[in-house]
Amino acid sequence: MLESIYRVEGAAAETSAFAGGPWSPKLQHGAAPSSLICWAVEQLPSPVPMRVVRLTVDLMRPVPVAPLTIDTEVVREGRKIQLLSIRLLADGIEVVRASALRIRIDAQEPPPIAHGPAVALPMPELCGPPDFFATETPFLKGIEMRVARGGFRIPGPAAIWYRATRPIVADASISPLMRAVIASDFCNGTSSVFDMKDWTFINADLSVSLGREPVGEWILLDAETWVGPDCVGIAAARLADTKGYFGRAVQSVIFEKR
Repeated sequence: MLESIYRVEGAAAETSAFAGGPWSPKLQHGAAPSSLICWAVEQLPSPVPMRVVRLTVDLMRPVPVAPLTIDTEVVREGRKIQLLSIRLLADGIEVVRASALRIRIDAQEPPPIAHGPAVALPMPELCGPPDFFATETPFLKGIEMRVARGGFRIPGPAAIWYRATRPIVADASISPLMRAVIASDFCNGTSSVFDMKDWTFINADLSVSLGREPVGEWILLDAETWVGPDCVGIAAARLADTKGYFGRAVQSVIFEKR
């Protein structure tokens, strides 16, 4: 069993070194706090059966590999929707702010035309690992990847399967929501437009919308990046599992010369 990213006691989250990201081992990979937020959301009760349909994460400051405090609030409680606010603080300073929208679920089966399309790309078991892997990034040591189209060092759209293998919170399984959000944070790296050796591409936020909960451990990012003339752009992806497409992810990205 791999060591978890976090150990949570009440509102306090101890952070392991495996949260470290690509820019500095002392700063967390964006997928780590985003997945912790998912866990915190799923600990909160709802008045009726609900699921998360949209999660928006704003990275207010670089998140240190250090103890965090989890602060949650129910902003709107209703019979059909619930809006939640989640903050992560480091040494009393807000570093991440997020909101999650839950909607009441209904047991009725919609007509087949309402379901997302099937995936025309190869399944993960038919795909190989990337030829480029940032082994010095601690968080990536808990992520498996399989390339379905394109690649990390090939400019343009790309599609890559992701599977989180390291526990996020000790003594807790990785939920479908957490798996979707972990993979979604890789939008800006999946579909590169500039040479990674010469440019950084830091996302300021992450927004994930889910038409349904994903199934299984593998999540596909079918991603594309657009950059404006001011070196600000978006990285976006269609999200799929082995059953078909189920959601969308978008990041606002800042591009800077190294």
